[in-house]
Amino acid sequence: MPSGDTTTLKARHQTVAVDVGGVTVGGGAPVVVQSMTNTDTADIAGTIRQVADLARAGSELVRITVDRDDAAKAVPHIRDGLAKLGCHVPLIGDFHYIGHTLLAGNPACAEALAKYRINPGNVGFKDKRDRQFGAIIDIALRHNKPVRIGVNWGSLDGELLTFLMDENAKTAAPLSARAVMHEAMVQSGLLSAARAEEMGLGADKIIVSGKVSAVQDLIAVYRLLANRSRYALHLGLTEAGMGSKGIVASSVAIGVLLQEGIGDTIRFSLTPEPGGDRSNEVRAAQELLQSMGLRSFVPVVAACPGCGRTTSTVFQELARDIQDMIRDRMPDWKTRYPGVEALNFAVMGCIVNGPGESKHADVGISLPGTGESPAAPVFIDGKKAMTLRGPNIAADFKTIVEDYIEKRFAVP
Repeated sequence: MPSGDTTTLKARHQTVAVDVGGVTVGGGAPVVVQSMTNTDTADIAGTIRQVADLARAGSELVRITVDRDDAAKAVPHIRDGLAKLGCHVPLIGDFHYIGHTLLAGNPACAEALAKYRINPGNVGFKDKRDRQFGAIIDIALRHNKPVRIGVNWGSLDGELLTFLMDENAKTAAPLSARAVMHEAMVQSGLLSAARAEEMGLGADKIIVSGKVSAVQDLIAVYRLLANRSRYALHLGLTEAGMGSKGIVASSVAIGVLLQEGIGDTIRFSLTPEPGGDRSNEVRAAQELLQSMGLRSFVPVVAACPGCGRTTSTVFQELARDIQDMIRDRMPDWKTRYPGVEALNFAVMGCIVNGPGESKHADVGISLPGTGESPAAPVFIDGKKAMTLRGPNIAADFKTIVEDYIEKRFAVP
């Protein structure tokens, strides 16, 4: 059962389906989670490790930087190295400034990538813009690859923005500068997409994004994009920031749009702690989709926040241990137990809400609070199944969870 209530979600914005290396984006398909490496792509071994880690965490598409010849030459080796590990996640090439040159000079790279990301704000300038953009589209056509037209307000087409600002100033009721910037973002993406279609690239090969770093601006830009096109849309708050700030801002912006039925693939652009785990952005994106009831990735663990009734840390430690166990075991569980991701567990800290919440879970435990009898009733499928006592409650409960999954999902 989904963890969120989908009854108030608006119908999905109807977009054209795009096949990205076997993963369907748009066309009513489930919202796809993607991520991006921060390794030097020329470091083949390091990039393979990080891509594999991101894929293992649940990233369904992974973008890598292709910024110079050494990086472009590394791409097919990265794909092949991943394949040897049994990892076949589609790779997206992120191109800026000289993408046309890199793709033309490295056909093996062009073939190995599942999609090309083009930023119309820096694909070329003045008279070179159309020519260099067209060169990438030609290569995409030749290799039958989709592209993402990825507008970013940090590198917005200056000529287009100046033109729209000048035109706006001539009107009787000028819009705000911010509204004109929104319009420039949208026009940059849609004009580039239209140009690609004129060259023969079908709408089923085009994904559009308009990424900004402020929540309200992102919502405004994507509402305009959704109203004016049927291209599949990639959502993401660019430069979202670090830690809880980045997670909260991304969740709010992307969540509002998904609630309105807008968005086909998402990325949380989180700044990791120095040496931190890049996979956190994948888990944050998954948790948003699962919390909204749009997808299920891992069993949900409900746990109370604790209060004066729960001065013991036992329930906190058990909730953490169950969460960690789920994360560690999911790669194996997914292959052995189809459907396990929809389970719900409860680890509660006292008698007030513990038994009731535990009954709503597939498997739940209500630990004794301060002053309560040292017994922990366990509920399975809504019914009290047993009571745990003694020093091994945590270990016993984890065994119960494992046994439940085995009995419910194991293929005879």
